[in-house]
Amino acid sequence: MRSEIAIDLGALRRNVSTLLRALDGAELWAVVKANGYGHGAVDCAGAALGAGASALCVATVPEALVLRDAFPRARILVLGPTSNSEVAEAREAGLDLVVSSEEIPEGVAVHVKLDTGMGRWGVSELPALEREVVGVMTHLATADTDADYARAQIERFRVATESLSHLQRHVANSAAALRLPEARFDAARCGIALYGLSPFGGDPAEDGLEPVLSWSTEVARTKLLRAGESTGYGRRFVADRDTWIAILPVGYADGFRRDLTGTEVRVGGERRRVVGAVSMDATAVELDGPVPPGTPVTIVGPELQLEEHARVAGTITYELACGIDSSPTRARRVVKDAA
Repeated sequence: MRSEIAIDLGALRRNVSTLLRALDGAELWAVVKANGYGHGAVDCAGAALGAGASALCVATVPEALVLRDAFPRARILVLGPTSNSEVAEAREAGLDLVVSSEEIPEGVAVHVKLDTGMGRWGVSELPALEREVVGVMTHLATADTDADYARAQIERFRVATESLSHLQRHVANSAAALRLPEARFDAARCGIALYGLSPFGGDPAEDGLEPVLSWSTEVARTKLLRAGESTGYGRRFVADRDTWIAILPVGYADGFRRDLTGTEVRVGGERRRVVGAVSMDATAVELDGPVPPGTPVTIVGPELQLEEHARVAGTITYELACGIDSSPTRARRVVKDAA
């Protein structure tokens, strides 16, 4: 197998406990959209619910219907927009829907979204709320980067919903759940922290989080480049001296992106630099000397956080995690279910 993706549900459960402690009485709603941020929606949803999450959040009705089959009695909230035909499906499946307009569909539980500064979905002012409305919410734009702006959003929401305490009010994302107590209200919709990834791009352990996903492969072959020889497309790495390299059987088709050239992986436990252009199905790593084929390689795991790769790529962990291909044709997926 080209690589192995391991999912530690015990770590996810402990992250749920950490978030619940931070929320101090507010409910935790587990965001498992995009296949659980690449971790596996059904597995992660089950672990989150078992550890104390009160609801599941997804982006689309089709995502919700997959979860409804697996969890017939769970509360499932669809965060994204829905078509008229999808509203009918949601009604039949007993889903909750987020509505970003004054039109409130009948016969389905609705959460009205107020735009307090994200500038995407949401109404500018709350409409008259029909009996189907069970919640009001907003979405923070900068809880991970600009606490003052986030607090301004929270205050606008608080003022606008003061008379609606009989409804469930929810504002906080992972960053706000961990750092902004005033965002708690009745529930928090947490995604990235659930998976043990830092919403702030730093060390997850700073907030008591444990990474859930690890990713490993092995050396397919080693090769000695003589001075002046190169590896990969475009000759982006030319050896200035005799240099050993390892070829790994993963590339951007597996989610190891082209802009990860220069990051490090662990070959036989030692950090080694990725060199040359990352190919669709192969990546080169600089070595101190030859190693045998089959030598284990850690891409993400202990002492090698996804946050490091994100900094090299100039992106966020969310994007990298969602891009990892754990389908059976590309990787072996292993779920560890220990507490």
